[in-house]
Amino acid sequence: MTVIQLFPEDRVLFGVNIPADIDNYLQQAVQAYENTEEAERLLWQAQSLNPEQLEVYIALYKFYFYKYRLKEAEEVAQLALRTCAKVGGFPADWRELTLESTDWNQTNGAARIYLYTLKALSFIRLRQMLFDEADQLLTKLVELDPLDQVGSSVLRDVAAGMRGE
Repeated sequence: MTVIQLFPEDRVLFGVNIPADIDNYLQQAVQAYENTEEAERLLWQAQSLNPEQLEVYIALYKFYFYKYRLKEAEEVAQLALRTCAKVGGFPADWRELTLESTDWNQTNGAARIYLYTLKALSFIRLRQMLFDEADQLLTKLVELDPLDQVGSSVLRDVAAGMRGE
């Protein structure tokens, strides 16, 4: 009996509808993860093919975060927020956003990736020990995502623990 694997174990699913050429660079970056310079080059190559392929930014800021390169992770997260806002047609500055700015309940697309990126940025702020800034971001997430679809409540609990609450 032959078993067909739709997703071989060495492949990572970065999202749906990612063009094959971009996915190829992302998969190569996963394989090259231990070679930081090569993995970074491959991720940026994927980004250069289509700067509006939002999932690539997630891969980039996670890469930098896991490499403990928080400044670069923050820079990419900020770039991701601006790009999501451009693609989604809403303000880039999270402080200006309201529930009416866009449909935050979309399960994919620019609004959802924006919310995930706000969550990532708040985690970066926690790692930087910038608790007030992390709290501000998490408060905005509660406002924009009152049903906690992106799971910011878990991060709020982590933040409270880090502050000793």
